Amino acid sequence: MEFVVIGYDGVDEGAQQRRLQSRAAHIALGDKMVASGNHLYGVALLNDAGDMIGSIIICDFPSRKELDEWLAIEPYVTGDVWKTIEVRPCRTGPSYLKR
Repeated sequence: MEFVVIGYDGVDEGAQQRRLQSRAAHIALGDKMVASGNHLYGVALLNDAGDMIGSIIICDFPSRKELDEWLAIEPYVTGDVWKTIEVRPCRTGPSYLKR
């Protein structure tokens, strides 16, 4: 099942620093997810000044349970970067056209 995950960073003074501290681990886990087929696409959300303020990840997991297991180890979650997380089922490209 495909999901869109939208994670919004905190807006406190330490938010950018937490993102930068967690970024390498976030990218490394993303690389593993790409290799396993779970990570389909990801982008950084930017404010008008071009600063990163969140992320959008399109992913594919057998169920919401497996997605939640990934979120439990996602560095932007464990590193207290994402303060608000929205998860919605979605359909991408070819899978959207099949339904």
